[in-house]
Amino acid sequence: MTDYSIISQALAAKDATPQSVYGALRELAQETIGAKLFTVMTYDPDTGEASRVFSNMADAYPVSGTKPLNPTHWTQVVIHEQRSFVANDYEGVKAVFSDHELIRSLGCESVINIPIVVAGDVRGTVNCLDVAGQYTAERIAAAESLKLAGVACLLFQKQFQTKEASNG
Repeated sequence: MTDYSIISQALAAKDATPQSVYGALRELAQETIGAKLFTVMTYDPDTGEASRVFSNMADAYPVSGTKPLNPTHWTQVVIHEQRSFVANDYEGVKAVFSDHELIRSLGCESVINIPIVVAGDVRGTVNCLDVAGQYTAERIAAAESLKLAGVACLLFQKQFQTKEASNG
């Protein structure tokens, strides 16, 4: 059973920020399924644009502006079917990610992209990358538990941004 205490503590902290909450999500993902490279993307279904909002390897994958998602097998699985995308070898990663060489240079040859769904729409993804073969059937099943924590983190970020805008 997943222990969400790290997320609930991060969310409840007086000095909580989106980065601290996403950091807790990274810890939970690491404990649950493992991830050398961990990022979180938001997705706007109205514009079709995604934005990286957290990265544990900011030099290689910085938090950045928005980019349109290209229609691929990945978008079909994650955005339209709202299922996790898994590739457990370099060929699978290479087939869908144009930055596959950078991914491999970081020691990653497998990926699981977990959709964060709110009110029927994908609003983001939790992205975990690690060594080839990392995402076994057991870890894929365990990754489902990260969806609730991902929703909580995205909703916190939205609340935080609303509060910041009203105070600023």
